[in-house]
Amino acid sequence: MTATAEPEDAAPLAGEDHLPDFLGHPRGLWYLAFTEAWERFSYYGMQSLLVLYMVKYLLLPGRIEHIAAFDSFRRLYGGLQGQALASAIFGTYAASVYLTPIFGGFLADRLLGRRRTVLLGALTMAAGHFLMAFEAAFLFALLCLILGCGMFKGNIASQVGSLYKPEDLRRADAFQIFYLGINAGVIASPLIVGTLGEVYGWHYGFFAAGVGMLLAIAIYLFGQRHLRSGENEARTVAAAPRVKLTGRDWRAVFALILLIPVLAVAIVPNNQIFNAYLVWGDQQFDLVFLGKKLPTTWLVTLDAIVSVSFLALVALFYRWYGKRRREPDEITKIIIGSVFSIGGTLCLFMAAATQGAGQKIGLFWPVAFHFLNSIAFAHLLPVSLALFAKVAPKAINATIIGLYYLAFFVANSLVGWVGGFYQTMPTTTFWLLHAGFAAGSGLCFVLFKFIVAHHLEADAR
Repeated sequence: MTATAEPEDAAPLAGEDHLPDFLGHPRGLWYLAFTEAWERFSYYGMQSLLVLYMVKYLLLPGRIEHIAAFDSFRRLYGGLQGQALASAIFGTYAASVYLTPIFGGFLADRLLGRRRTVLLGALTMAAGHFLMAFEAAFLFALLCLILGCGMFKGNIASQVGSLYKPEDLRRADAFQIFYLGINAGVIASPLIVGTLGEVYGWHYGFFAAGVGMLLAIAIYLFGQRHLRSGENEARTVAAAPRVKLTGRDWRAVFALILLIPVLAVAIVPNNQIFNAYLVWGDQQFDLVFLGKKLPTTWLVTLDAIVSVSFLALVALFYRWYGKRRREPDEITKIIIGSVFSIGGTLCLFMAAATQGAGQKIGLFWPVAFHFLNSIAFAHLLPVSLALFAKVAPKAINATIIGLYYLAFFVANSLVGWVGGFYQTMPTTTFWLLHAGFAAGSGLCFVLFKFIVAHHLEADAR
C-alpha cells in the first residue's frame, strides 16, 4: 500500500466523521480499544486455562485418546509427557499466534484491507473458542485461533497508528490506551472464564471466551463509521500503485528487524506467567482464603490489575516529567523496563529460595514480582509497538507490524521450551535463568541505543 491508497485505510479521520475527539483522542481509538479488550478477554481467558486444562484434564489417560489426530501430532515432541508436553504444546500455540500476523499483514496490505481482514480474523477466532468446548476438536480449535489471531492482531494495532499523523505526539499515548484495553480484558477473563473453567467445568470457560469474541465483533462493527467511510477498501488497496522503498525506508526496516530477537528474549519472563508460573503457583503457592483455595487463574487477574495500574501511572508520570525535563526516547524507556524485569524475576528466585520444606509459598514475593514486572511491561511492550508503528514505512506498515509480532513467536517458542525445564531444574535456577534473559536483552538494548538508535531517529524525522 502507498500514500495514495492511505486515505482509504490509514489517514486521520477528523474530517470524515464530523465528530470531535473524545478525551483528546479520535473516537475510533476508543472503539478499537474496546474491541481489543473483548478480544483479549476471550484470548487470555482461554490461555489462562490452557496449560492447567492440559495438565489436570486433557492429557491424562482416558482423555488424551479422545483428541482427533493427536497421536500423529504428539510425534513432533518426541517422548515428552505430562507437564513438559503441555508446556511444549502451549509454546507451539502461543508462538504460532504471533507468526501468523505476517500473513495477516500481507493479506491486509495487498488484498482485503485492514477492516475486512480484522473481521475475518475475528470470526475465525470465535469459531476456535467455541470448538475448544469439544475435546475431539482441540487441535482444530487451536488452528482456528492461530489463523484468526494472525489476521486480527497486527491489523487492529496498525489501525490505531493510522489514526494519527506521523508528527502527532499523541500516538504513544494512544498505544498506552490501547494496552489499557488489553489489560482490562485480561483482568476480567480469569475471574469469569477462569472461574467457570476451574470450578464449573473447563468447557464452560471456553464457551464464555467465545461469547467474549462475539462482543468484540459487535463493537468493531458498530464503530466502523469512526474508522473509515470508504466502501471499496479492498479494491482500492489491490489497485493502488506500488512504490519502491527508498534507502531510508530500508534502513528503518533493517533497524527494526535487529530489534526483533532482542525483544523476543526480553518478553520471555513476562510470558512465562501463563505457562510454568501457573503450574508452579497451582502446586506451591498458598492460595487458601477463608478455608477455600482460590482459582489459580486469578493470579493472571492480579497481574492484569497491577499492569493496568502501572500502564496508567507510567503514562501519567512521563506526561508530568515531560513538562519539566526532556522525556526519554523509546529505546531509553525500553532499557528502563529491562531493569525492572530483572528485579521482578529475582523476586521469583527469592520466593523459591525462601520456601520452607513442606510449606507453601506466601504471596509477598509473587506480588512483588507482579509489581516490578508490570512496570517493566509498561516500558517494553506498548513503547516498542509505538516505535514500530512510527518508524515502519507507510507502504508496508501493516506488514512491518506483523513482523513485530515475530518477537512474540520466538519468545513463546522459548517459553514453551524453557518451561519444560520446570520439571527437572531446581526452581531457584529456573527463575535465575529468566533473570538472565532480562539482563542479556537489556544489555543489547543499551548497545542498540548507542550504535543504531540515532540513525533510526534521524530517518524518522
